Amino acid sequence: MGKGTPSMGKHGRSKTHIRCRRCGRHAFNVAKGYCAACGFGRSKRIRRYSWQNKKVNRIRIR
Repeated sequence: MGKGTPSMGKHGRSKTHIRCRRCGRHAFNVAKGYCAACGFGRSKRIRRYSWQNKKVNRIRIR
């Protein structure tokens, strides 16, 4: 088997993300060792940004 199309079918076998111990979301990257959602394994603080919530007229909308 070469490096082309046939080998691309083998990419979906291993799990990239597992459930995070801190936030409970399915976003903990096994290879990198940190959570993409809350930042567990990378920092003590919870990962959150102001652009995560949409704001209209400086008022937060869910």
